[in-house]
Amino acid sequence: MGLQALAKSQCSRVAIKVRGKILFINLGDVVSIQANGKYIWLRRNASSYLLRESISVVAERLETHGFIRIHRSVLVNTSCVEEIRPLSTGEYRLRVEGGKEYTVTRTYKKNLKSLAEFWIGTGTFPCG
Repeated sequence: MGLQALAKSQCSRVAIKVRGKILFINLGDVVSIQANGKYIWLRRNASSYLLRESISVVAERLETHGFIRIHRSVLVNTSCVEEIRPLSTGEYRLRVEGGKEYTVTRTYKKNLKSLAEFWIGTGTFPCG
């Protein structure tokens, strides 16, 4: 079993209320969480759920489950990140499973270091 599959199989579940039902979702299946006013979009590859919750509260709860904040309104599941590209503005472009891309603002670029247990290759990671 690959590392990502192992992480997803051992992942916690979250209960959400949707249209009068309570759904149980594996956090390993959640790719990103994006703020939209007083609501958040909890996004999986195949579906999304709109929930009334603060992104700050969700960020605090999910930090220990592999989610990092990359923008004031975006959290991503670190196990779903496929690529990071630097931009000329000092920001980064991050791509997750499914091809969706997000901008990592300068305020949150330090959080990119937690994407991997260790970094290999030439040069140094530009987050300082």
